[in-house]
Amino acid sequence: ELKEAGISKKFAQTIGIAVDHRRRNKSQESLQLNAQRLKEYRSKLILFPRKLSKPHKGDSDADTIKLAAQLKGPVLPIRQPKPALKRRAITDEEKKYSVFQALRVARANQRLAGVRAKKATQEGGGKGDAKEAESKDS
Repeated sequence: ELKEAGISKKFAQTIGIAVDHRRRNKSQESLQLNAQRLKEYRSKLILFPRKLSKPHKGDSDADTIKLAAQLKGPVLPIRQPKPALKRRAITDEEKKYSVFQALRVARANQRLAGVRAKKATQEGGGKGDAKEAESKDS
């Protein structure tokens, strides 16, 4: 994200950006969004020179320094877009459907899958195979 925004790790720490060297981006969208936030932060930042007589290459000029005011509140809060959801009536089918019941059935099916498969193979193979399987189990 810092690389995308054109800020070095060392410089980022000096201007108040926390740097985590272990961080990895999981998606290109979040990378671009965070890089955009860093660029916006950098553009709004007024960097005072250590010596007013000798300003360095990234420092703000004298006019901007005079306009500087202390910021109170959150610095560039993350704004999440709110999805526009339209309200609708609940259908009779949705009222009849029980999610709890569906989950119980799904869990039972998963738990009994092996037992049912074994039973199906024994019934499919015939009675002779079932007796042999029982004698092997004992």
